[in-house]
Amino acid sequence: MYLLDTNVFITAKNYYYPFDFHPGFWEWLIRGNQQGRIFSIQQVFDEICAGKDELTEWAHDHKSDFFLKNPPNLEIDLERISEYIKLSGYNAKDIRDFVSVADYYLIGQALTRKFKIVTLENRKPTKVKIKIPQVCKDLKVECLSPFVMLRQENAKFILSPQ
Repeated sequence: MYLLDTNVFITAKNYYYPFDFHPGFWEWLIRGNQQGRIFSIQQVFDEICAGKDELTEWAHDHKSDFFLKNPPNLEIDLERISEYIKLSGYNAKDIRDFVSVADYYLIGQALTRKFKIVTLENRKPTKVKIKIPQVCKDLKVECLSPFVMLRQENAKFILSPQ
């Protein structure tokens, strides 16, 4: 099962799968969610809703099913992530920034729920900014791009005959 990062939704809307000419992607996400395979989290919903556009409307329409609330035992895995980043040499500001955004909770929920994370974040390690792929690698959470997810799920966006 998959948890989608905020950048997957925003980049899809802005570049690869705009609502006006690629509604099949968004329908595919909804079907995957209805089948219990594709989700995101409340904190990603909050980041999406910072904007006021078609994506915000879509998120509101699918909030109750698509965006998972924090499970009761999430604190255990959040503490594990906090300890990891403190011991990894990041500065205090980078740590404060990281724990205040959805990425922290996304990784925590992936650990707790045993889900894969889907993100477009660069996989190149850095000591300047805490990135999802590096934390996932070190904490043994599978992290992949949306394109890998689409292939793993055998997604097909085929025009119907006219």
